[in-house]
Amino acid sequence: MTVVSRWPSRRSVMRALRVGAVVLVVVVAGAAGAVVVSRVGPPSRQELMERAGLIGKRQLLIGVKDDQPGLALRDPQTGQFTGFDIDMAYLVAADLGFRRSEVTLLPIESEDRSKMQARTDSDRFVTVDLVVATYSITPQREALPLVSFSAPYLYTEQSVITRADHPSVQSLDDLRGRPVCTIATTTSQEPLDDAGVQRVSRQQITECVDALVRGEVDAVETDAAILAGFVNADPEHLRHHDIGLAIQEAYGINTGGNEELRDLVNLALYESRHDPADQRWEDAFDRYLRPEQPANLPQQVAVDQQPTVAKVAVRQWPWERVG
Repeated sequence: MTVVSRWPSRRSVMRALRVGAVVLVVVVAGAAGAVVVSRVGPPSRQELMERAGLIGKRQLLIGVKDDQPGLALRDPQTGQFTGFDIDMAYLVAADLGFRRSEVTLLPIESEDRSKMQARTDSDRFVTVDLVVATYSITPQREALPLVSFSAPYLYTEQSVITRADHPSVQSLDDLRGRPVCTIATTTSQEPLDDAGVQRVSRQQITECVDALVRGEVDAVETDAAILAGFVNADPEHLRHHDIGLAIQEAYGINTGGNEELRDLVNLALYESRHDPADQRWEDAFDRYLRPEQPANLPQQVAVDQQPTVAKVAVRQWPWERVG
C-alpha cells in the first residue's frame, strides 16, 4: 500500500517561499514607487485643491461684469446674472467642486479686476477668489502682483460702434479728431491715441453707449464681444464697424496670484476643451454670442471655438479621471 503524505514536499515549500518573496518584493517596490512619485512628481488634483485653499471652503466668490449684454448682465429686478462669462464662471466653479448655490457672483469694475475687489449689494468691497470679467490677457497686466491669468477662454478683437446713420468706419483713422468713448482701463487706449482721436474715458461701457445715443460722442471703441450685445439689443439705432485691427483680445480668468488655483482653472478649461461629451462651452456660445452675429455684420463677434489649453501636469492613477 502506498502512503500519501498530507504534508507538502520540501521542494514545494521552497517554491512557494520563492514566489511569495517575489510578490512581496513587487508589492514593496510598488509602494515605494508610489511614495517616490507622490514626493517628486506633479501634484494630484486633491493636493492642488488643498494648496489652493479650497478644502473646506463653503462659498466661492467670483467677480463678474453686470452691464454687458450677452456676456454678463444683471437683471435689476431679480438680481440674476446671465451671459457667456457667467456660464464660464459656473463651469469652472462646478469643476472646482462648487454647486451653483455655493457660488456668489459679485459686480466688479474694470479697474478693480487686478485687485480682486468686488462690490456687495451693501456697497462693501470684498476680495474674490476668481475674476471672470472680459479681462484681456496682456504682459503689463500679468506683471501686476495680484494677477495670474488662466489660459484664454474666449478670443475676440477690438472694434467700433456708432449710431446707425454714421458713415462706414474702415479704420480708427476715419475718426481722427472726433470724440470716441472707451473704458478707462481698456486695452483700446493705445490704438485710439495712435489714431489721434479725442478719447473720452468712462468707468463702465454702458456710460459710453449712453453717451453715443445722446450724441455726445461719435463712436464707442472696445472689444467686439462687448459691443455686440448693445448692437443686438438696438440694431435700428446702433451700427457695428470692422476697423481691421489685428490685435487679438484673449480673455482669461484672474486667480489673484494663487498659482494652484490657476492650475485647477486651467485643468477645468483643458478638460472642457478635450472632452467630446462636455458641451458646456459650446452651449454657452450658442446661447449668448452666436445669436448676436447677424445684427453685428460685418464684424465678427468672437471666435466660435474654445481656445486650446495646454495640458496641466497632474498626478493621476489609472482609476482616476484622465484629462
